[in-house]
Amino acid sequence: MKTGAIYNRDAFLQTIADRLGRPRRVSGISRPHWKHQPQWTVFEGYSQDDLLAVLKEQCALIHTQYVETTCDELVETVKQIVAQYGGGPVVTWDDPRFDEYGLTSLLRREWPNENVEVHIWDTKLGRKNIDFAEKANVGITFSDITLAESGTVVLFSGNGKGRTVSFLPKTYIAIVAKSTVVPRMTQAAAYIHEQIEKGQLVPSCVNFITGPSNSADIEMNLVVGVHGPMKATYVVVTDR
Repeated sequence: MKTGAIYNRDAFLQTIADRLGRPRRVSGISRPHWKHQPQWTVFEGYSQDDLLAVLKEQCALIHTQYVETTCDELVETVKQIVAQYGGGPVVTWDDPRFDEYGLTSLLRREWPNENVEVHIWDTKLGRKNIDFAEKANVGITFSDITLAESGTVVLFSGNGKGRTVSFLPKTYIAIVAKSTVVPRMTQAAAYIHEQIEKGQLVPSCVNFITGPSNSADIEMNLVVGVHGPMKATYVVVTDR
């Protein structure tokens, strides 16, 4: 099957039109323009520092540790948090940002030399990646977009970026570049839509993760750590 191709679309849409009892509409259709669009005015005019303050406050409400650092101090910050969580095993994405942010030596040399087991996602290993994530104590990924309003990290899965890194380990660390922080879901959805309009491939799985796993289904009593990471930390890199 050709990548990005859509098969049997015309027949499918024609079936829907037939069931509606009308001809299929193929032209003269435009998106509605709503007079009121309050979704765009949330945190309107906020600077990046203002959005960080909102994110920090929201993290306190979702039981997520919020840590600010710089790129130069990132390695030590990550080491401290992993030690706080009890050490390895550690599982990470195979992501060029680990190299860009100076973490490669920690993952590939320093920790292994200290007998801290590290697994970097390897697409050639298939299911074995998931098995390792299952036994890992800490999962580490980067956030692609970060929603200040809800304290949510948005993860674009893909080759080398397995979904299970963020939800199978006991604890989770998201590295958040300050530049990725936007007001809310509105901006994230707009970005994804823009990529589609440009004809770019969008990941088949986009995860929106808001702190550690939790549930309030029973009597509205919040229980944290029920079906995924029991603890989460957002490490905000303020100079990126």
